[in-house]
Amino acid sequence: MHNFKDLKVWQKSIELAVEVYKAVSTLPADEKFGLISQMKRCSVSISSNIAEGCGRGSSAQFKYFLNISQGSAFELETQLIISNQLKLLNDEQSADLIQRTIEIQKMVHALSKSMNV
Repeated sequence: MHNFKDLKVWQKSIELAVEVYKAVSTLPADEKFGLISQMKRCSVSISSNIAEGCGRGSSAQFKYFLNISQGSAFELETQLIISNQLKLLNDEQSADLIQRTIEIQKMVHALSKSMNV
């Protein structure tokens, strides 16, 4: 069992979720149940699944939840791209959030690969 709060990837995913919440607060109200809801859920899911995996009893279960976290990160990246193409988020904001998301994807992948499962 790991202490998830000590994991750099968890810390960065918390920061990302906070930044996503700030970014989507500027989106039009008609996206409240569309992209806003999806992006909030995805961003929270990344860190939540890392934490849940840490609380499980085996490395195999931890790796399983890392895979779910990874899927949420890819889902968020897709939604950020869509938001940018719809001009809901500007290029600078999108690029920053996408870069952060990709960094987390790489970190989750590296952590998963480091596990002997």
